[in-house]
Amino acid sequence: MRTHRPGRPRRRGAAWRSGSLLNVHSLAGQVFLLELAVVMLLVAAALVALVVQARRDVTADARHRTLTAAQTFANSPGIVAALNSANPTAVLQPHAEAARKAAGVNAIIVYRLNGITLTHSDRHQIGKRVIGPYAAAATGKPFTSTFKGSLGLSVISAAPVRGPDGSVVAVVAVPVTVEKVQQRLNTQLPFLFGGAATALVVAAGGSGLVSRRLRRQTHGLGPAEMTRMYEHHDAVLHAVREGVLIVGGDGRLLLANDEARRLLDLPAEAERRHITDLGLDEDLAGLLASDRPATDEVYLAADRLLAVSKRPTAPHGPAGSVVTLRDTTELRALSGRAEVARERLKWLYDAGLRIGTTLDVKRTAEELAEVTAPRFADIVTVDLLDPVLRGEESSGATAGTTELRRSAVAGLGPDHPLHPVRDLVRFVPAHPVSTAMAEGEPVLVGDLSASYGWRAEQPGRARRILDHGIHSLLVVPLQARGVVLGVVNFWRAQGSGPFEDEDVSFAEELAARAAVCIDNARRYTREHAMAVTLQHSLLPRALPEQSALDVAYRYLPAQAGVGGDWFDVIPLSGARVALVVGDVVGHGLHAAATMGRLRTAVHNFAGLDMPVEELVGQLDELVAQIDAEEAAAGDGQGMITGATCQYAVYDPTSGRLAIATAGHPGPAVVRPDGTVDFPRLPVSPPLGLGAGLPVETAELTVAEGSRLVLYTDGLIEDRTRDLDAGLEALRDALTGADLPPEATCAAVMEAMLSDRPRDDIALLVARTCRLGPEQVAEWDVPRDPAAVAPVRAACARLLTEWGLEQVGFTAELVLSELITNAIRYGAEPIAVRLLRTDPISSPAAGTLIIEVSDGSSTSPRLRRAKVTDEGGRGLFLVARFTERWGTRYTPTGKVIWAEQSLHHGATPEAEGIDEILLGQWDDTAM
Repeated sequence: MRTHRPGRPRRRGAAWRSGSLLNVHSLAGQVFLLELAVVMLLVAAALVALVVQARRDVTADARHRTLTAAQTFANSPGIVAALNSANPTAVLQPHAEAARKAAGVNAIIVYRLNGITLTHSDRHQIGKRVIGPYAAAATGKPFTSTFKGSLGLSVISAAPVRGPDGSVVAVVAVPVTVEKVQQRLNTQLPFLFGGAATALVVAAGGSGLVSRRLRRQTHGLGPAEMTRMYEHHDAVLHAVREGVLIVGGDGRLLLANDEARRLLDLPAEAERRHITDLGLDEDLAGLLASDRPATDEVYLAADRLLAVSKRPTAPHGPAGSVVTLRDTTELRALSGRAEVARERLKWLYDAGLRIGTTLDVKRTAEELAEVTAPRFADIVTVDLLDPVLRGEESSGATAGTTELRRSAVAGLGPDHPLHPVRDLVRFVPAHPVSTAMAEGEPVLVGDLSASYGWRAEQPGRARRILDHGIHSLLVVPLQARGVVLGVVNFWRAQGSGPFEDEDVSFAEELAARAAVCIDNARRYTREHAMAVTLQHSLLPRALPEQSALDVAYRYLPAQAGVGGDWFDVIPLSGARVALVVGDVVGHGLHAAATMGRLRTAVHNFAGLDMPVEELVGQLDELVAQIDAEEAAAGDGQGMITGATCQYAVYDPTSGRLAIATAGHPGPAVVRPDGTVDFPRLPVSPPLGLGAGLPVETAELTVAEGSRLVLYTDGLIEDRTRDLDAGLEALRDALTGADLPPEATCAAVMEAMLSDRPRDDIALLVARTCRLGPEQVAEWDVPRDPAAVAPVRAACARLLTEWGLEQVGFTAELVLSELITNAIRYGAEPIAVRLLRTDPISSPAAGTLIIEVSDGSSTSPRLRRAKVTDEGGRGLFLVARFTERWGTRYTPTGKVIWAEQSLHHGATPEAEGIDEILLGQWDDTAM
């Protein structure tokens, strides 16, 4: 007798296979009708969307067509010549009509800026004044507008016609009705509806095929029959006290019973998710996702150890596997070992986050010790080679005795017997530390009392260490890139078990990660030291002596590394002084080297006595040239990303300050009464970006005793405040008492300095001095050789009044030569000026400055006169009897100046002049 299987209907012949898809009593029929309804809705929605989109495209096409036609006709060759012809309409109308037909627009209208129409599709409109929103096109901006007129929705675009000089001379307007463009859409509608009908037929056929397959897979069962079958399946599956999983061939979870959810702590929505996304242990997830069968294999799941069995479902069903899970309480001992391994993995993860937070070698060593004590060892010490601490390269262990510097200690009490931090520890070759460094492998000493090599080095200290309760040692070398940097020593004391072999792999992994961080910090230390050394060699070592300004400065490199900020004080002729501050964007060696090049260039340009605007212009061209050369190199490593500079020249005779700024913050001026002003100065682009444009300058008259404050942007900008807040803070720091420059620098740095400045800071404070009337004398000299003697006599009298009789003879000689040179080779007006200066910052004697100006721009040149020459030796005498001399150009001519030191014995005596003159010829020439 045949029995009927529960949950499956009896086969009534082949009726279950030949049932209609439209049978609503079967699950397949219901799905087919639902799919058909959804497809019809989607096709209708798509058809409506296509029609709406097509209408939008009509308007967009009209706007694009009119604007293109307008711009094309406005920029067509010969249109400007046609507009300037005697009859523009006769020339342009045929072309406009031809362009209109080719573009498919209603008209192409050309009109002048006064609104008179030159071309039109309606000839009656030619010559009339056009009315429309064409003001934008008349100003040179093309536009497109949509409006509703008598012909319906229309689009009009207008474009300007520009003359040879770029000015707008006429406007071209192109209108078109949307209806005219829409005719193209109307021709496409039948195709759209045909395509929708075809899509509907294809979708209906596809739904029929899907439903037919569903009918086969459900064997023609109805919803009630399938529900009953599921209830039987669910009751059997969830009644057992064993976890059951069904995993698909793609590694996704298809089913999990209640016991499996409890054992694996699965989320509520675990089905259909990939096994690796369920938060399972990596090994267990790997087994479940693979196609490997298993029998009672033990895996860790949270705090449970599970015996896992797995079998494939093929060929009895689709590709996949069935997994059963059993909780094995008899394997708790193994669970404890797995917990230790997991805890150590967590330690390694925490160590990776806590070690190497800074680029400091010593701090990185301290972080290594703090992470591992007391979790892994009771005491941890880190010993590094001295070259590593200095950022130098190291070859690792040395022959014979190894010397290491104790760099970090953690876990020690106040009375510990180990070497303290900063001690230089020497290890004999038999010591575990020497062995670890020489072999590059960890050394485990389970019982220190039985280790002869460890006890032989310092028996007394070793006895105290053992008495302190320390009994086990694990030495692991710190090596990165094949180089040994030092060692980390793990110590265990009384109350902790000795180190075992399984501890070695964990300590080795931890030391490897720490060694990479220490090596990175070492390399940074080396590069930072090199950059600091380079920068210090390029910055001013000391301020030069001068009599115009009392100067103090501060320079502070950024925490992130050496940058490109610099400053300078450069004495010029005529007792003038140049103040310079600049900033090269970026940090490191390249920024420091670029700063040195720019500072050297400023010194060279300043030596030529250039005006401030010309010097900054030359510097801009130099930076652009450097940038171009480095770009041509092709490596992209040395590109200058930006440089700024501020150059100011102060004249103590007039109190005038000429200043030029290239992308740099402006200076602050502190008046004698303590008020602070930030003058509004013209700012040129940063260096290298001026593109040959002239540099704008400003001139200020500064009262005597004022303080000029020049700085870089690192002083006023940081992550906690913006530029305006920084300027206000600087104003508050400068306002108040009349402090000397040195005290002003200290007050500003204390008020403005942040804990970790991101950028370099350069600060220059200069208090102005003025030369009084008693220090300056001027004479106008007529262009007559007879005028030399009176001026020379007046000079002698003035030097006597100043108490400078000891330099009177040489000063008169130099003055005579310079005046004679101006009278003979120069042009009027000729003037003489004498300046007597006293240095500010030193007790040394001052300087006598002699200046002779004339209206000629020719520069004198020093040369050695021939034996037969009657003249040509004046400048030789000037150069011989003065410390410096030179020429500077003025808007009206030039000034030849000479400086004579007032030190006793600084100039030759009068009786030695004949020997100097005779020394120009040798005996053979005589």
